[in-house]
Amino acid sequence: MPKMKTKSAAKKRFSFTASGRVKAGPAGKRHGMIKRTTKFIRDASGAMILCASDAKIVKKYMPYDR
Repeated sequence: MPKMKTKSAAKKRFSFTASGRVKAGPAGKRHGMIKRTTKFIRDASGAMILCASDAKIVKKYMPYDR
C-alpha cells in the first residue's frame, strides 16, 4: 500500500504536543498588523490547543506526526 501524504499547509500551521494534542498559532496574525488594534495583537499572541473536533481533522491531514 502506498504511503499517505501529509498536507503541506497543515505541517506549516500545526504542531503536536508530547501528549498528542494539536497546537496552533492564533488566526489573523499573518499580515496587516497596522490595521489591527493593540489589544487584538496582544490577545492573539502565543499558541493555543485546538478543541477535539478540530484536532481530529488536523490529525487526518498529518498521519505521521503523532
